[in-house]
Amino acid sequence: MFQYGGIDYTYLIYVLPAFILSLIAQFLVKSRFAKYNKIECKKGVSGAQAAAILLRANEISDVKIAHISGSLTDNYNPSRKVLSLSDSTFSSRSIAAVGVAAHETGHAIQHNKGYIPLAIRKLLVPVANFGSRFGPLLALAGIIFGMNYESNLAIFQLLTDIGLLLYGGAVLFYIITLPVEFNASRRALKILKSAGVFVDNSEVRGARKVLTAAALTYVASALTAIGSFIRLLLLSQRRNNRR
Repeated sequence: MFQYGGIDYTYLIYVLPAFILSLIAQFLVKSRFAKYNKIECKKGVSGAQAAAILLRANEISDVKIAHISGSLTDNYNPSRKVLSLSDSTFSSRSIAAVGVAAHETGHAIQHNKGYIPLAIRKLLVPVANFGSRFGPLLALAGIIFGMNYESNLAIFQLLTDIGLLLYGGAVLFYIITLPVEFNASRRALKILKSAGVFVDNSEVRGARKVLTAAALTYVASALTAIGSFIRLLLLSQRRNNRR
């Protein structure tokens, strides 16, 4: 299975670098949020208040702002039109909290304006949930059993193909997530100062650093998914070449 000296080099090449990047991204998110969470925005606006200001500035009146538990569990639900802000964001008046709240408000603005990638991502959610959970398992099962029971190779090849197809849907979700998240951050940073939430550019720079680190986690997730898919595909081809 693409091994040399007992080492699976497909994992080292296609998966491990993205995994390391994800660890770096998580560290940056935590460290930058912690840094800018200690700096209160000059206007003294909380995350929830900032979200309300940005929604009004974009003439959006049908989105509810809700408080949810947890830290950095903030999200926007386009089906329910609910912008949920976590404990670390809702009442906090820090630059980091306002930046995160603005980012999630960016998703509400995308939804309001009919941003196509957001609509595509919404359609892919059930595919991604199912595919990321069962796709790799089915593909690996087909590969492993196909190598050991060649008399039923056609059945196991079909199992592998189904697994790859399902996981491919999840990979597509991770890819389409990138422009959605980048665009939400761009919208947030663009309107934070124009809407009067931030007073000067230093606050915008701080929020940008927090959101850039968060964006890196999405890049790492996408690369991990792509690398894992390529690895499974190569393992499948390797098995077929041994026939």
